[in-house]
Amino acid sequence: MKRRLLALFVVATFISGIQLYAHHSFAATYHEDRTVKIEGTLVQFQFRNPHSFVQVDAPDDKGVMQRWGIEWGGAGQLGGQGVNRYTLKAGDHVIITGNPGRTVEDHRVRMVTLKRTSDGFGWGQEKGQTFD
Repeated sequence: MKRRLLALFVVATFISGIQLYAHHSFAATYHEDRTVKIEGTLVQFQFRNPHSFVQVDAPDDKGVMQRWGIEWGGAGQLGGQGVNRYTLKAGDHVIITGNPGRTVEDHRVRMVTLKRTSDGFGWGQEKGQTFD
């Protein structure tokens, strides 16, 4: 009976580990081999799981103002990296680098680095400041 229970536990642990690892591919949505720079005004910071989002008003490559949706890590992961729901606020001037979305018209970016110019707060340049 103990062996059966142990075997069941091992199988359940293995299966749940696969499910946790089975995350969508960012490569399906973003060009991971390209980087863009967005500089503008933060409109909204949605600190949540499974991914947080930052909305920024910034010009595109033609100089036309756009609302950019920047995908970031989940609240739990970012919380462990020193980011919380009060870290960013509407009106902050930010510079963001990231991987551009595959559909240019969507103005989406996957966050790689963030810098707030008013006080130099940054994310993405230190070890461990990444997300998957």
